[in-house]
Amino acid sequence: MSAFFSFMKTMVSPEKYKPARLTALCLLGIGLGLSSYHVAAAQTSGEETPSFVQNGTLTVCTNPTLPPMTFVQGSDASKPEGMDIDLARALAKHWHASLNLVTMDFTGLFPSLAAQRCGIVLSGIIQLPDREKNFDAVPYQDTALTVVARANTLPIKSMAELSGKTIAVQSGTSYAARIERENIALNAAGKAPIAIQQYPTEDQVVQQVLIGRVFAFVSQDVELYFRQKQLHGKVRIILKPDYSDYRHFAAYTRKNPHDHALISQAISELESNGTLAGYRQKWSLSAQSEQALSTDERGSAFNWQAFFAALTSVAFLKGAAITLSVALLSHFIAIVISIPMAITLNSHGKSALKVVLKAYVSVFRGAPTLLQLLFIWNALPQFFPIFREQWFTPFLATLVALSINESAYQVEINRAALSAVDGGQELAADALGMTRKQVYRYVIFPQALRVALPPTINEFISLLKTTSLASVISLQELLAITQVQVARTFEFTEYYAAALIYYLAMVFFFLFLQKRVERRFSWADRKKASANAA
Repeated sequence: MSAFFSFMKTMVSPEKYKPARLTALCLLGIGLGLSSYHVAAAQTSGEETPSFVQNGTLTVCTNPTLPPMTFVQGSDASKPEGMDIDLARALAKHWHASLNLVTMDFTGLFPSLAAQRCGIVLSGIIQLPDREKNFDAVPYQDTALTVVARANTLPIKSMAELSGKTIAVQSGTSYAARIERENIALNAAGKAPIAIQQYPTEDQVVQQVLIGRVFAFVSQDVELYFRQKQLHGKVRIILKPDYSDYRHFAAYTRKNPHDHALISQAISELESNGTLAGYRQKWSLSAQSEQALSTDERGSAFNWQAFFAALTSVAFLKGAAITLSVALLSHFIAIVISIPMAITLNSHGKSALKVVLKAYVSVFRGAPTLLQLLFIWNALPQFFPIFREQWFTPFLATLVALSINESAYQVEINRAALSAVDGGQELAADALGMTRKQVYRYVIFPQALRVALPPTINEFISLLKTTSLASVISLQELLAITQVQVARTFEFTEYYAAALIYYLAMVFFFLFLQKRVERRFSWADRKKASANAA
């Protein structure tokens, strides 16, 4: 600063440098003004943009199976619509950011938010004090909890009248915990508790009532009013319990007072300028009433048109292609990993490496595949932030999880196949002067292959069906596509039947391939060879 003032004093004192002085002062003033403007603009931008808007992108996690809040209208599961999606677009526009929507299973929403895979969760989620212990919540839509039963069920006056009856709820929601609080009161009164059954998706919950497996299910009023267009008067609201903590849908973010204030301000502005009111009108949330639940006499016959539409849809073809790709790639990687491991485990003597490999096989065979998948997707980013970047996609996470899991099983198959080869042949090959590489290539591997192929193909078929677990981390494989379409149309039987056809077609193809391979290697079967010689 002293150098700056010395320069200014020099510029001001000499009269003969007046023109140059004025020009320099003007340029200096413009430069200081521009720099001050950019600093102020940067500070303003930093203050108005939440920290979860990264690199100009707002990432929103949602479970698109809760109409009219968030759901898939067409056949493209990657493009959800609804009140929540419109709100997400409005928030992105408000912060001058691009929008990145990440769809996933409901149970993965909050773990993904904690792992910083997304900045906001918008998925028709109730604002609850228990959730606000770990996350910030900003309400944006009124709602009410409802108990829903079949259309011919009489209304009830309180939750106590559900004593001894079975209620279905979606897993991961707070409904089960709320009913358990009712059960405490019922037990204190000497009455039978309410039985709770939990299902992964909301459409499966509704289905349990339609087929008569449970007495009722718990949902939100706005969701039920929208679904009534699909349910054709088959259900009705029998109770609206007055729960003060079930009155608002909320947007959830990670704990941050500054971010919470910014999102609250943004939603308040969208409310005041009529944007949210327009969304409510668009999705029929502003004038819904229980009178909309009228009876429809339409039959429940199998909808062949919906079945063939699903069977030939691009969405199902893409889902099946992803399923097959994941299975083939992960099984190939598992085989590549397992072969050297099996050779090491089959070797003579003891070593630290064998102990490590045995522990590897035991851990990944013992832990459930779904748990391993969720750990890699949700827990790993908290230890290594690099795994929360955009490059670590659900496809790649599934590939890693299934490859590691499958390699543990494939090791045992390969180890057993190697053990089945007569040890005398290895000694004979050594006596002929073969190298270890030649022994394995020409003597051991060809005979072990015959033993390993049938169980390997069986393991692949099992893996092909296991890929359906990846729907919980938003991989749009065949089952995930099916669930999204079911939630959109409520054509349960038709879409599940179409998915079944796809799975059976893939499995039968590989069963046929297995038979062909076994026939091809039948010459190596010593028992058959002995019988033919006799």
